[in-house]
Amino acid sequence: MAKQKKEKINIVYSTNPNYNYEYDEEEEVETLPPNQQKLYVSIDKKQRAGKEVTLIEGFVGAEEDLKELGKLLKSKCGVGGTVKDGEILIQGNFRDKIMLILEKEGYQVKRKGG
Repeated sequence: MAKQKKEKINIVYSTNPNYNYEYDEEEEVETLPPNQQKLYVSIDKKQRAGKEVTLIEGFVGAEEDLKELGKLLKSKCGVGGTVKDGEILIQGNFRDKIMLILEKEGYQVKRKGG
């Protein structure tokens, strides 16, 4: 698939036949090892019709690795959830259980909120 014109940066048009366009490429964020990650676990009820979700934030790394961690947590807790905007949302109040799971995986975990 050819690069779109909108992805070209710093040039509109060139008459030079040997000119190579620079393309805007997204940089892949390198995932830190678990012992260098500092994750925050909290309970959130806002804008969720009064239902509680466990919120995990602070992950530094690729979106695929975050989704993999979310999948692990959902399966260990036996509930649904989602990964979006760099956060993991797990349905229900599983803060203590998730903190134990993350510590076993080698992550640094902090409780956030009450």
